Amino acid sequence: MTLPRFYPIFDDVAWLPRMLPLGVKLVQLRIKDQPQEVLRAQLSAGRDLCRAHGALLVVNDHWQLAIELGCDWVHLGQEDLDEADVAAIRSAGLKLGVSTHDQAELARALALKPDYVALGPIYPTILKKMKWHQQGVEKLRVWKDRVGNIPLVAIGGMRTDRAQGAFEAGADVVSAVTDITLHDDPEGRAREWLEVCG
Repeated sequence: MTLPRFYPIFDDVAWLPRMLPLGVKLVQLRIKDQPQEVLRAQLSAGRDLCRAHGALLVVNDHWQLAIELGCDWVHLGQEDLDEADVAAIRSAGLKLGVSTHDQAELARALALKPDYVALGPIYPTILKKMKWHQQGVEKLRVWKDRVGNIPLVAIGGMRTDRAQGAFEAGADVVSAVTDITLHDDPEGRAREWLEVCG
């Protein structure tokens, strides 16, 4: 499988009408701490917007809603895997991305035959407090040797000037969050990303 090389992550569907017209073709909605009706409305809108723009929507964590709403992808962290029904996700036809940080987590992920594997944080990240310190781009090469043809996503502290190094180290896809959402010109930054990842 070949995925678009640029993979932004947003915490609100309101970002999608700003980003999809620029040519973003792979996007994740990572929406936390919202009531079920808000989640359902956001994910439904995201699904429809992505389909209208020929883009792939990845739903973070909320796999039951992803199934219910007929979404195409779900992303699970290691803690999410403890609760998720991966068989139900697969039988509903959804593709699966999994976060990894160490060899044990990678082995667990590979046993699920995921459609992509994410490694992070490659660089220090301000997004959330993590027990994992920066992995470094060198670890991407180790992971790529292990995952083979499965797409490898580099995430965590990624900026446009760090993308090429991640690709050279073995990443197939680079994911960005705050480099866009906290930028003075998010649309301009997204265009830079699309150029770098083109």
